[in-house]
Amino acid sequence: MEFKDYYKTLDVSRDATADEIKKAFRRLARKYHPDVSKEANAEQKMQEVNEAYAVLSDTEKRAAYDQLGQGHSYQAGSDFQPPPDWDTGFEFSGRGTNSAQSANFSDFFSELFGKQMGAGSRQTHHRLRGQDHHAKIMLDLDDTYKGTSRSLTLRMPKLDNQGHTILTEHTLNVRIPKGVHSGQVIRLAGQGGPGAGGAAAGDLFLEVHFKSHNRYRVEKKDIYTTLPIAPWEAALGAMIKVPVPDGVVEVRVPENAKSGNKLRLKGRGIPAKSPGDVYLVLEIAIPPATTQKQREFYQAMAKEFAFNPRQNLGV
Repeated sequence: MEFKDYYKTLDVSRDATADEIKKAFRRLARKYHPDVSKEANAEQKMQEVNEAYAVLSDTEKRAAYDQLGQGHSYQAGSDFQPPPDWDTGFEFSGRGTNSAQSANFSDFFSELFGKQMGAGSRQTHHRLRGQDHHAKIMLDLDDTYKGTSRSLTLRMPKLDNQGHTILTEHTLNVRIPKGVHSGQVIRLAGQGGPGAGGAAAGDLFLEVHFKSHNRYRVEKKDIYTTLPIAPWEAALGAMIKVPVPDGVVEVRVPENAKSGNKLRLKGRGIPAKSPGDVYLVLEIAIPPATTQKQREFYQAMAKEFAFNPRQNLGV
């Protein structure tokens, strides 16, 4: 997937005002509109201009796009994969993206905005009711095992008096229920956009994701972790103690265990009515030979075992 430099496409500076962006779009639309343009690649150029304008003319999309590029030197056309948590903490309205308008937009646009805008919000036909908002939040894995309250700061984009995009912050206290899982949506009634004429406010939908952990990997309700074992534990079997997210358990490593084998701890994953499991992925750790006696021990093993780990390679 290629990175799109929307500012370069519209030929405007990164601090351009909303009016400057609109003027740039109109100028390029007159130049590349297929009905009037004589440019050989007018249709493709017009699609690129439309996509850039769809992002930079939208206060929310532009703020998220600017945040994505902050601290990075992405080049137009370079290979790109968005960081997994690039849009965390942004509060968006639920108005979404017009699918008919974005049908010809790039994979870059779809990856960033195709799912994000409007996800988790519910539709309403009440004209005056406030808009539903949504945001993605990152929680610690411990939060789902214990349940907790979290103070969360969300950023909401808006235009200032000069037409520049700015971010306003607000903080709210959220009760995190025990057993919440990645992708689950927490609804905060009345915490979305304000209603008009005394109508009810919209709701705020928080989509839960977990922060990366240095030991555990989460897949739906299951948790995976690597379990290092010594060669003698793998060969002879052993009872060993293992830390898991909700405590310490004793597990049995079977004889002749191999790296990549999995031990399943049923029901020790994400808490729920049907809880997930914890999978211990075995990894045989080889102790270093740092002394002469240890080296001699390895040499004796080499003589004792008729073992060729590359036998299946035909050598």
